[in-house]
Amino acid sequence: MINNPTGITAAQLGDDDVLSHVLRCVRLTGSLQFCFMPTGTWQTEGKGSLSKLADDPSIAIPFHIVVAGSCWLDLDGRQTMLGAGDVLAFPFGTPHQLGSGTGGRKIAPVGDLPPKPWREVPILRYGEDQGAVRLLCGYLQCDAMRFRPLRDTLPALMHVRTAGASDADWLRATIDQMVREVDRPQAGALSMLERLTEITFIELLRHQVIASPAGSVGWLAALADPALARCLSVIHDDPRRDWSVPDLAAVSARSRSTLAERFEAVLGTSPMRYLREWRLYLASMALTTSGRAIAAIAHDAGYGTEAAFNRAFSRTFGVPPAAWRQDARRLARGG
Repeated sequence: MINNPTGITAAQLGDDDVLSHVLRCVRLTGSLQFCFMPTGTWQTEGKGSLSKLADDPSIAIPFHIVVAGSCWLDLDGRQTMLGAGDVLAFPFGTPHQLGSGTGGRKIAPVGDLPPKPWREVPILRYGEDQGAVRLLCGYLQCDAMRFRPLRDTLPALMHVRTAGASDADWLRATIDQMVREVDRPQAGALSMLERLTEITFIELLRHQVIASPAGSVGWLAALADPALARCLSVIHDDPRRDWSVPDLAAVSARSRSTLAERFEAVLGTSPMRYLREWRLYLASMALTTSGRAIAAIAHDAGYGTEAAFNRAFSRTFGVPPAAWRQDARRLARGG
């Protein structure tokens, strides 16, 4: 849960920070939203994940937004009380349950959803009692989850409480707009909800960075390290440049050995390996979104031959570039 941040401040992020560079490449490739309104005593059935509904579950991130009322969350046997204004996301689709009270009836919202496509956001009501709990639920598919340094640093649960938080006005306003799109649907409401869902996830990431305490490890913690942040910023700003370790050490105002030690301690990798991973991630995006020749994409990724690129890409993503492109096109056709 993110509350009372103690690490880097929002002002320190700046207008040209590393997170901004990565988020410019965030591409929402699918989403689903529905409204869930149970009453009385209840619990969701089983611990199934919303991500199973996605075209590509490997990059699907389930989320819940508590709009009204309260309920509990059970994650790995630990219960947490949730209240209005709480926003939760599960980057790895971790199984969990929601409920109110004990011993209540079991309900399965995912199984009760109508067949797609939807003209309006489904609203699932359970019971006629007053004082219903109201949640906005769903998932988003986010290509940035394929970037290993980001993926590896995320927790199983991202949780922000907006009620009473002075720095959450903007997120509360976004949630209010989402509720209006559900309650008073207009033309383009589903598309608007998709964009608002994406914005909400980006805000969760920003809160995660802000909450990183000193001494943390991982990609988000690296953004709070001035030397690493400078180094990562130039990599993300100009990934096609022929960077060397001395170049990056000069940018970070550290010696080569000190920079290498900081990378290993915080990111568990070296500057050059990090650069290669970012280039390969960008290559995966280019294969998905463009018809450019694989040889040209390989060149942009810093590989002298297409064969070398194929080997590196296969090691990172499990399939060669041509198969990756074919799978992306198949998913785009709904197959």
